[in-house]
Amino acid sequence: MSIKSVIAGLFSLLAVSVSSLAQEQDSALPIRGFAIEAPSQRGVDAFVRFIEEELAPAKINLLILRVDWNFAYVSHPELRDEHPLTAADADKLAAACSRHGIRLVPQVNLLGHQSWATQTHALLRVYPEFDETPSVKTENYTKWPNPERLYCKSYCPLHPDVHRVVFDVIDEICDAFHADAFHAGMDEVFYIGEDECPRCHGKDKSELFAGEVNTLHDHLAAKGRQLMIWGDRLLDGRTTGLGEWEASYNDTWRAIDMIPKDILICDWHYERADLSAVYFAMKGLPVVSCGYRDPEISVQQIKDMERFRTQAPKETADRLQGYVHTIWSSAGQFLRSYYGTGEHRGRRDGSAEAAKAVLSYLKEH
Repeated sequence: MSIKSVIAGLFSLLAVSVSSLAQEQDSALPIRGFAIEAPSQRGVDAFVRFIEEELAPAKINLLILRVDWNFAYVSHPELRDEHPLTAADADKLAAACSRHGIRLVPQVNLLGHQSWATQTHALLRVYPEFDETPSVKTENYTKWPNPERLYCKSYCPLHPDVHRVVFDVIDEICDAFHADAFHAGMDEVFYIGEDECPRCHGKDKSELFAGEVNTLHDHLAAKGRQLMIWGDRLLDGRTTGLGEWEASYNDTWRAIDMIPKDILICDWHYERADLSAVYFAMKGLPVVSCGYRDPEISVQQIKDMERFRTQAPKETADRLQGYVHTIWSSAGQFLRSYYGTGEHRGRRDGSAEAAKAVLSYLKEH
Protein backbone atom coordinates (compact mmCIF):
# COMPACT_ATOMS: atom_id res chain seq x y z
CA MET A 1 0.00 0.00 0.00
CA SER A 2 1.38 3.43 -0.98
CA ILE A 3 1.94 6.29 1.46
CA LYS A 4 -0.70 8.28 -0.45
CA SER A 5 -3.24 5.49 0.10
CA VAL A 6 -2.46 5.36 3.80
CA ILE A 7 -2.86 9.13 4.12
CA ALA A 8 -6.14 8.99 2.18
CA GLY A 9 -7.40 6.26 4.52
CA LEU A 10 -6.47 8.28 7.60
CA PHE A 11 -8.24 11.35 6.23
CA SER A 12 -11.38 9.30 5.58
CA LEU A 13 -11.35 7.71 9.03
CA LEU A 14 -10.84 11.09 10.68
CA ALA A 15 -13.64 12.70 8.67
CA VAL A 16 -16.04 9.85 9.44
CA SER A 17 -15.25 9.80 13.16
CA VAL A 18 -15.53 13.57 13.54
CA SER A 19 -18.70 13.67 11.44
CA SER A 20 -20.21 10.87 13.52
CA LEU A 21 -19.38 12.76 16.71
CA ALA A 22 -20.97 15.93 15.33
CA GLN A 23 -24.12 14.00 14.46
CA GLU A 24 -24.29 12.49 17.93
CA GLN A 25 -24.02 15.98 19.41
CA ASP A 26 -26.77 17.43 17.21
CA SER A 27 -29.73 15.06 17.29
CA ALA A 28 -32.05 17.84 16.08
CA LEU A 29 -30.27 18.06 12.72
CA PRO A 30 -27.63 15.36 12.17
CA ILE A 31 -26.58 16.67 8.73
CA ARG A 32 -25.93 20.38 8.36
CA GLY A 33 -24.70 20.72 4.81
CA PHE A 34 -23.60 23.08 2.06
CA ALA A 35 -23.30 22.25 -1.66
CA ILE A 36 -21.46 24.47 -4.11
CA GLU A 37 -19.26 24.35 -7.17
CA ALA A 38 -15.61 23.72 -6.34
CA PRO A 39 -13.51 26.89 -6.45
CA SER A 40 -11.18 27.71 -9.29
CA GLN A 41 -7.52 27.04 -8.71
CA ARG A 42 -6.81 30.66 -7.85
CA GLY A 43 -9.88 30.80 -5.59
CA VAL A 44 -8.89 27.97 -3.25
CA ASP A 45 -7.47 30.18 -0.50
CA ALA A 46 -10.56 32.43 -0.49
CA PHE A 47 -12.76 29.38 -0.27
CA VAL A 48 -10.75 27.99 2.64
CA ARG A 49 -11.35 31.30 4.42
CA PHE A 50 -15.10 30.87 3.79
CA ILE A 51 -14.93 27.42 5.38
CA GLU A 52 -13.10 28.86 8.38
CA GLU A 53 -15.17 32.03 8.80
CA GLU A 54 -18.69 30.91 7.84
CA LEU A 55 -19.20 27.16 7.48
CA ALA A 56 -17.35 26.09 10.61
CA PRO A 57 -19.10 28.58 12.95
CA ALA A 58 -22.46 27.37 11.56
CA LYS A 59 -21.45 23.82 12.53
CA ILE A 60 -21.67 22.66 8.94
CA ASN A 61 -20.59 19.01 8.88
CA LEU A 62 -21.09 18.13 5.19
CA LEU A 63 -19.64 20.00 2.22
CA ILE A 64 -20.54 18.77 -1.27
CA LEU A 65 -18.19 20.23 -3.89
CA ARG A 66 -19.22 20.02 -7.54
CA VAL A 67 -15.87 19.25 -9.11
CA ASP A 68 -17.00 17.73 -12.41
CA TRP A 69 -14.07 18.23 -14.83
CA ASN A 70 -12.34 20.96 -12.83
CA PHE A 71 -9.58 18.62 -11.71
CA ALA A 72 -6.24 17.56 -13.17
CA TYR A 73 -7.23 13.95 -13.70
CA VAL A 74 -4.27 11.66 -14.19
CA SER A 75 -6.36 8.67 -15.24
CA HIS A 76 -8.08 10.71 -17.97
CA PRO A 77 -6.19 13.94 -18.66
CA GLU A 78 -8.30 14.39 -21.79
CA LEU A 79 -11.27 15.26 -19.54
CA ARG A 80 -9.60 18.13 -17.66
CA ASP A 81 -11.05 21.63 -17.80
CA GLU A 82 -8.67 24.49 -18.44
CA HIS A 83 -6.65 25.47 -15.32
CA PRO A 84 -8.03 22.61 -13.19
CA LEU A 85 -7.61 22.03 -9.48
CA THR A 86 -4.52 20.02 -8.59
CA ALA A 87 -3.99 17.25 -6.07
CA ALA A 88 -2.37 19.85 -3.80
CA ASP A 89 -5.49 22.03 -4.02
CA ALA A 90 -7.65 19.05 -3.12
CA ASP A 91 -5.38 18.34 -0.14
CA LYS A 92 -5.74 21.93 1.05
CA LEU A 93 -9.54 21.84 0.85
CA ALA A 94 -9.70 18.43 2.51
CA ALA A 95 -7.42 19.56 5.33
CA ALA A 96 -9.54 22.66 6.00
CA CYS A 97 -12.66 20.52 6.22
CA SER A 98 -10.99 17.91 8.40
CA ARG A 99 -9.90 20.58 10.90
CA HIS A 100 -13.56 21.44 11.49
CA GLY A 101 -15.19 18.03 11.34
CA ILE A 102 -16.69 18.63 7.91
CA ARG A 103 -17.25 15.60 5.69
CA LEU A 104 -16.02 16.63 2.24
CA VAL A 105 -17.81 14.91 -0.65
CA PRO A 106 -16.88 15.56 -4.29
CA GLN A 107 -19.54 15.59 -6.99
CA VAL A 108 -19.28 14.74 -10.67
CA ASN A 109 -22.53 14.88 -12.64
CA LEU A 110 -23.22 11.42 -13.99
CA LEU A 111 -25.86 10.07 -16.37
CA GLY A 112 -27.61 13.41 -16.95
CA HIS A 113 -26.27 16.97 -17.14
CA GLN A 114 -23.63 16.05 -19.72
CA SER A 115 -24.47 19.33 -21.44
CA TRP A 116 -26.24 22.56 -20.74
CA ALA A 117 -27.86 24.80 -23.34
CA THR A 118 -25.29 25.14 -26.15
CA GLN A 119 -22.33 23.61 -24.30
CA THR A 120 -21.47 19.92 -24.29
CA HIS A 121 -19.36 19.00 -21.29
CA ALA A 122 -16.12 17.04 -21.33
CA LEU A 123 -17.33 13.45 -21.16
CA LEU A 124 -19.51 13.56 -24.28
CA ARG A 125 -17.24 16.03 -26.01
CA VAL A 126 -14.33 13.61 -25.73
CA TYR A 127 -16.36 10.41 -25.98
CA PRO A 128 -19.32 11.23 -28.26
CA GLU A 129 -20.00 7.51 -28.65
CA PHE A 130 -21.37 7.54 -25.08
CA ASP A 131 -24.18 9.96 -26.04
CA GLU A 132 -27.72 8.66 -25.50
CA THR A 133 -29.00 11.06 -28.19
CA PRO A 134 -26.17 11.54 -30.70
CA SER A 135 -28.42 13.15 -33.32
CA VAL A 136 -29.41 15.99 -30.96
CA LYS A 137 -26.83 18.74 -31.31
CA THR A 138 -26.18 21.34 -28.64
CA GLU A 139 -26.09 24.17 -31.16
CA ASN A 140 -29.78 23.65 -32.07
CA TYR A 141 -31.23 22.24 -28.88
CA THR A 142 -34.83 21.74 -29.94
CA LYS A 143 -35.65 18.24 -28.77
CA TRP A 144 -36.45 18.98 -25.15
CA PRO A 145 -39.95 20.55 -25.21
CA ASN A 146 -40.00 23.35 -22.66
CA PRO A 147 -40.39 27.10 -23.18
CA GLU A 148 -36.73 27.82 -22.42
CA ARG A 149 -35.66 25.15 -24.93
CA LEU A 150 -33.06 23.94 -22.45
CA TYR A 151 -32.01 20.37 -21.97
CA CYS A 152 -29.27 18.25 -20.48
CA LYS A 153 -27.73 15.47 -22.52
CA SER A 154 -27.25 12.04 -20.95
CA TYR A 155 -24.72 9.33 -21.50
CA CYS A 156 -25.98 5.87 -22.38
CA PRO A 157 -25.91 3.78 -19.18
CA LEU A 158 -25.64 0.58 -21.25
CA HIS A 159 -22.67 1.58 -23.38
CA PRO A 160 -20.06 -1.15 -22.81
CA ASP A 161 -17.19 1.30 -22.24
CA VAL A 162 -18.77 4.16 -20.31
CA HIS A 163 -18.14 2.77 -16.83
CA ARG A 164 -14.50 2.10 -17.56
CA VAL A 165 -14.10 5.88 -17.76
CA VAL A 166 -16.64 6.80 -15.10
CA PHE A 167 -15.19 4.45 -12.49
CA ASP A 168 -11.68 5.81 -13.06
CA VAL A 169 -12.96 9.35 -12.51
CA ILE A 170 -14.91 8.41 -9.37
CA ASP A 171 -11.97 6.60 -7.80
CA GLU A 172 -9.47 9.31 -8.58
CA ILE A 173 -11.60 12.20 -7.35
CA CYS A 174 -12.53 10.40 -4.13
CA ASP A 175 -8.89 9.56 -3.45
CA ALA A 176 -7.81 13.13 -4.21
CA PHE A 177 -10.31 14.65 -1.77
CA HIS A 178 -9.84 11.90 0.84
CA ALA A 179 -13.57 11.21 0.59
CA ASP A 180 -15.61 8.36 2.02
CA ALA A 181 -18.60 9.29 -0.18
CA PHE A 182 -19.35 10.53 -3.68
CA HIS A 183 -22.22 12.61 -5.08
CA ALA A 184 -23.21 11.47 -8.58
CA GLY A 185 -25.73 14.24 -9.33
CA MET A 186 -28.23 12.34 -11.53
CA ASP A 187 -30.80 15.15 -11.46
CA GLU A 188 -32.88 16.40 -14.40
CA VAL A 189 -32.31 13.27 -16.49
CA PHE A 190 -34.57 14.09 -19.42
CA TYR A 191 -32.99 11.70 -21.93
CA ILE A 192 -33.04 8.02 -20.99
CA GLY A 193 -34.25 4.98 -22.88
CA GLU A 194 -34.42 7.00 -26.09
CA ASP A 195 -35.71 5.42 -29.29
CA GLU A 196 -32.57 6.30 -31.22
CA CYS A 197 -30.27 4.52 -28.75
CA PRO A 198 -29.59 0.99 -30.05
CA ARG A 199 -28.98 -0.31 -26.52
CA CYS A 200 -31.71 1.47 -24.50
CA HIS A 201 -34.50 1.51 -27.09
CA GLY A 202 -37.74 0.07 -25.70
CA LYS A 203 -36.40 -0.58 -22.22
CA ASP A 204 -38.18 0.47 -19.03
CA LYS A 205 -36.89 3.92 -18.09
CA SER A 206 -37.20 3.33 -14.36
CA GLU A 207 -35.20 0.12 -14.66
CA LEU A 208 -32.55 1.90 -16.71
CA PHE A 209 -32.28 4.68 -14.13
CA ALA A 210 -32.21 2.24 -11.20
CA GLY A 211 -29.65 0.13 -13.01
CA GLU A 212 -27.26 3.04 -13.30
CA VAL A 213 -27.80 4.05 -9.67
CA ASN A 214 -27.10 0.48 -8.59
CA THR A 215 -24.00 0.20 -10.77
CA LEU A 216 -22.50 3.36 -9.25
CA HIS A 217 -23.58 2.38 -5.75
CA ASP A 218 -22.02 -1.08 -5.96
CA HIS A 219 -18.72 0.27 -7.27
CA LEU A 220 -18.51 2.75 -4.39
CA ALA A 221 -19.68 0.25 -1.77
CA ALA A 222 -16.91 -2.15 -2.77
CA LYS A 223 -14.46 0.56 -1.69
CA GLY A 224 -16.34 1.47 1.50
CA ARG A 225 -17.86 4.65 0.10
CA GLN A 226 -21.41 5.98 0.17
CA LEU A 227 -23.40 7.20 -2.83
CA MET A 228 -25.37 10.45 -2.75
CA ILE A 229 -27.76 11.64 -5.49
CA TRP A 230 -30.38 14.33 -6.06
CA GLY A 231 -33.91 13.02 -5.55
CA ASP A 232 -35.99 14.56 -8.32
CA ARG A 233 -35.97 11.57 -10.70
CA LEU A 234 -37.44 9.40 -7.94
CA LEU A 235 -40.59 11.54 -7.56
CA ASP A 236 -43.69 11.25 -9.75
CA GLY A 237 -44.05 14.77 -11.12
CA ARG A 238 -47.64 14.37 -12.32
CA THR A 239 -49.18 12.71 -9.25
CA THR A 240 -47.43 15.04 -6.81
CA GLY A 241 -47.84 18.19 -8.88
CA LEU A 242 -44.12 18.89 -8.50
CA GLY A 243 -43.64 19.20 -12.26
CA GLU A 244 -41.04 18.01 -14.76
CA TRP A 245 -37.96 19.69 -13.23
CA GLU A 246 -38.28 18.93 -9.52
CA ALA A 247 -39.74 15.50 -10.31
CA SER A 248 -40.07 13.06 -13.19
CA TYR A 249 -42.44 13.11 -16.17
CA ASN A 250 -40.51 10.39 -18.01
CA ASP A 251 -41.34 7.46 -15.73
CA THR A 252 -38.08 7.10 -13.83
CA TRP A 253 -39.83 7.57 -10.49
CA ARG A 254 -40.57 3.88 -9.94
CA ALA A 255 -36.81 3.38 -9.53
CA ILE A 256 -37.23 4.43 -5.90
CA ASP A 257 -38.23 0.83 -5.10
CA MET A 258 -35.29 -0.66 -7.01
CA ILE A 259 -32.26 0.95 -5.35
CA PRO A 260 -30.29 0.26 -2.13
CA LYS A 261 -31.48 1.90 1.05
CA ASP A 262 -28.16 3.39 2.10
CA ILE A 263 -28.04 6.03 -0.66
CA LEU A 264 -28.37 9.55 0.72
CA ILE A 265 -31.09 11.41 -1.19
CA CYS A 266 -30.73 15.18 -1.58
CA ASP A 267 -34.33 16.34 -2.00
CA TRP A 268 -34.23 19.78 -3.63
CA HIS A 269 -37.17 22.19 -3.87
CA TYR A 270 -36.59 25.88 -4.42
CA GLU A 271 -40.00 27.53 -4.97
CA ARG A 272 -41.81 26.02 -1.98
CA ALA A 273 -40.88 24.12 1.18
CA ASP A 274 -42.30 20.89 -0.23
CA LEU A 275 -42.65 18.00 2.18
CA SER A 276 -41.37 15.15 0.01
CA ALA A 277 -38.49 14.32 2.36
CA VAL A 278 -40.98 12.35 4.43
CA TYR A 279 -41.83 10.25 1.37
CA PHE A 280 -38.19 9.27 0.87
CA ALA A 281 -37.81 8.42 4.55
CA MET A 282 -40.94 6.28 4.51
CA LYS A 283 -39.50 4.46 1.49
CA GLY A 284 -36.52 3.53 3.66
CA LEU A 285 -34.01 6.04 2.28
CA PRO A 286 -31.94 8.55 4.28
CA VAL A 287 -32.73 12.05 3.04
CA VAL A 288 -31.82 15.71 3.43
CA SER A 289 -33.92 18.67 2.30
CA CYS A 290 -32.20 21.19 0.02
CA GLY A 291 -32.97 24.88 -0.50
CA TYR A 292 -31.39 27.58 -2.61
CA ARG A 293 -32.19 31.26 -3.21
CA ASP A 294 -35.21 32.10 -1.04
CA PRO A 295 -34.23 32.88 2.57
CA GLU A 296 -37.67 32.20 4.06
CA ILE A 297 -38.23 28.96 2.18
CA SER A 298 -34.73 27.70 2.98
CA VAL A 299 -35.05 28.35 6.72
CA GLN A 300 -38.54 26.84 6.67
CA GLN A 301 -37.10 23.65 5.18
CA ILE A 302 -34.68 23.41 8.11
CA LYS A 303 -37.47 23.97 10.62
CA ASP A 304 -39.67 21.40 8.88
CA MET A 305 -36.89 18.84 9.06
CA GLU A 306 -36.39 19.53 12.76
CA ARG A 307 -40.13 19.19 13.31
CA PHE A 308 -40.38 15.97 11.28
CA ARG A 309 -37.66 14.42 13.39
CA THR A 310 -39.53 15.12 16.63
CA GLN A 311 -42.93 13.94 15.38
CA ALA A 312 -42.13 10.89 13.24
CA PRO A 313 -41.64 7.34 14.52
CA LYS A 314 -38.00 6.65 15.35
CA GLU A 315 -37.50 4.46 12.29
CA THR A 316 -38.62 7.27 9.98
CA ALA A 317 -37.05 10.08 12.03
CA ASP A 318 -33.63 8.45 11.85
CA ARG A 319 -33.77 8.68 8.03
CA LEU A 320 -34.74 12.36 8.07
CA GLN A 321 -31.12 13.40 8.26
CA GLY A 322 -31.10 17.18 7.93
CA TYR A 323 -30.54 19.97 5.44
CA VAL A 324 -28.07 20.87 2.68
CA HIS A 325 -28.05 24.39 1.29
CA THR A 326 -27.24 24.59 -2.43
CA ILE A 327 -25.51 27.28 -4.49
CA TRP A 328 -25.65 27.19 -8.29
CA SER A 329 -23.29 29.97 -9.31
CA SER A 330 -19.55 29.59 -9.42
CA ALA A 331 -17.79 29.62 -6.06
CA GLY A 332 -16.03 32.87 -6.96
CA GLN A 333 -19.21 34.64 -7.98
CA PHE A 334 -21.00 33.42 -4.86
CA LEU A 335 -18.24 34.62 -2.53
CA ARG A 336 -18.17 38.06 -4.18
CA SER A 337 -21.94 38.31 -3.70
CA TYR A 338 -21.78 36.95 -0.17
CA TYR A 339 -19.12 39.42 0.95
CA GLY A 340 -20.34 42.28 -1.27
CA THR A 341 -17.05 42.81 -3.08
CA GLY A 342 -16.12 43.88 -6.60
CA GLU A 343 -18.96 44.29 -9.05
CA HIS A 344 -21.32 42.75 -6.49
CA ARG A 345 -20.86 45.54 -3.96
CA GLY A 346 -24.28 46.80 -2.91
CA ARG A 347 -26.16 44.47 -5.25
CA ARG A 348 -28.97 42.26 -3.99
CA ASP A 349 -28.36 38.55 -4.65
CA GLY A 350 -31.05 36.07 -3.58
CA SER A 351 -28.70 33.11 -3.33
CA ALA A 352 -26.24 35.03 -1.15
CA GLU A 353 -29.06 36.36 1.03
CA ALA A 354 -30.50 32.88 1.45
CA ALA A 355 -27.09 31.45 2.34
CA LYS A 356 -26.62 34.16 4.96
CA ALA A 357 -30.05 33.43 6.43
CA VAL A 358 -29.36 29.70 6.58
CA LEU A 359 -25.90 30.04 8.09
CA SER A 360 -27.17 32.59 10.60
CA TYR A 361 -29.95 30.23 11.67
CA LEU A 362 -27.53 27.33 11.99
CA LYS A 363 -25.09 29.40 14.01
CA GLU A 364 -27.87 30.10 16.50
CA HIS A 365 -29.23 26.56 16.65
